[in-house]
Amino acid sequence: MKAVTALWLLLRGGAHIARGWWTIRTRFPTLPQAEREARVQQWARQFLRLWRIDLQVNGQAPARGPLLLVSNHISWLDILVLHAAGFCRFVSKADVQRWPVIGPMATGAGTLYIARDSRRDALRVVHHMRDALARGEVVAVFPEGTTSDGLTLLPFHANLIQAAISAPAPVMPVALQFIDRRDGRMSTAPMYIGDQTLLESVWRTLTTPGLRAVVTYGAPQSPDGRERREWAAALREAVGALRSPQP
Repeated sequence: MKAVTALWLLLRGGAHIARGWWTIRTRFPTLPQAEREARVQQWARQFLRLWRIDLQVNGQAPARGPLLLVSNHISWLDILVLHAAGFCRFVSKADVQRWPVIGPMATGAGTLYIARDSRRDALRVVHHMRDALARGEVVAVFPEGTTSDGLTLLPFHANLIQAAISAPAPVMPVALQFIDRRDGRMSTAPMYIGDQTLLESVWRTLTTPGLRAVVTYGAPQSPDGRERREWAAALREAVGALRSPQP
């Protein structure tokens, strides 16, 4: 029965993705920015509901910027979860832009792309992030640079933090967790690391009932007098402190 249910949810999710792609291609060019943001958040929340994933938001999602969000990174679901909690512009690896269907959707949602193995491209993206922050936008990054197991935090890379210093704009630490709502323990079902394939992670997520995504927003930190490497380390500590201890 789990496999049958998962296949049904996979089909429903595919249809929802197709509707989102069509909306971005046909409606977004004529919509004001505020309406685009509301549509993205609504679409993400509907996606989580379709796949039976609860959303719990601790703290207040920022309604406007300038603000840089820094979060730990566990799964391909992270972007959807953060969009469902509150709209923000993500910085994502350049490969995503070339993905069928998902690429155009990410672009329509305002994603900034970075070639992570290029220092020159990182500088270009920092400039675009700085400009977005200067326009009063909320921008989100995963400073670990890759997904982790959710139990530990990888070191935070400091390059993209420079955008908040240059803008200048405050930075808000954000913690992501996936838990089993039946016992409150962390769930590894959505985890996407190492040699795992995306399909394996998706299938494991769909065959695991009782998932809850928890987003916890911390207090924003001012850039005044900050040095980016020290600030990255302090933000890593803040994100770690926001995560709920497991029973």
